[in-house]
This record gives sequence, C-alpha cells and structure tokens, in this order.
Amino acid sequence: QVQLVESGGGLVQAGGSLRLSCAASGRTFSGYAMGWFRRAQGKEREFVAVLSWDRYTTRYADSVKGRFTISRDNAKDTVSLQMNSLKPEDTALYYCAADRGVANFWSNKSIDYWGKGILVTVSS
Repeated sequence: QVQLVESGGGLVQAGGSLRLSCAASGRTFSGYAMGWFRRAQGKEREFVAVLSWDRYTTRYADSVKGRFTISRDNAKDTVSLQMNSLKPEDTALYYCAADRGVANFWSNKSIDYWGKGILVTVSS
C-alpha cells in the first residue's frame, strides 16, 4: 500500500519557522517528482512547491518564494519543506504529493499520490 505521511506541522507565531517532512512508502518513488500543496479553510487547494527526482526542476508558488525551501532525500524517499518567515495567511492543511510529471504540480492536472495532510497554524 502506497503511503505518503506528513510530519512536522503545528502552531507557530508569525515570523517563525517550521519544517515539514514527508515519508513515502509502499513502492519505489524513483523518477517521481515530489512536492507540496495546501488548502486554507474555505479556499481551494493550491500548489506550494515541487522538486523533480533529479533535482533539476524546482518551482514555488509566488506567495512562498524566498521564504520556503523544498528538498529531498532520494535514498530515503523523503521530501521536506522548510518554511521561514511564516505569515498568518500560510495557515492551511499541507499535503505531500508525488507524481511522475513535475509539471502536473502547477498545471492543475491529476496527481498520482497524496498524503492525508498536516495542519500548520500561524498566529498573528
């Protein structure tokens, strides 16, 4: 059974930092892009960041550029999201995702695998 399990969420004050991690299991994710989406209460799910398998392609949503950094460990099938200078508007459920097509992350196409999500709350 394929699983993507997120960890590292929680409550932080504005200006603070959190690091999200996602561990993949159940199959090899060789060749898969891995990344993050989020959904704030009452809003649509939106793309946050993605990193290709070979780390050649990285892309961020404009709203997080310069504040968030995505990284991955292919040997462990993990992906992380370092979130700095957090703002109240970053409050959301954050979802880990994996797909063979890196462009699918920002082009609103179907994603192969999803985590269940983890809550990040940024207080003002």
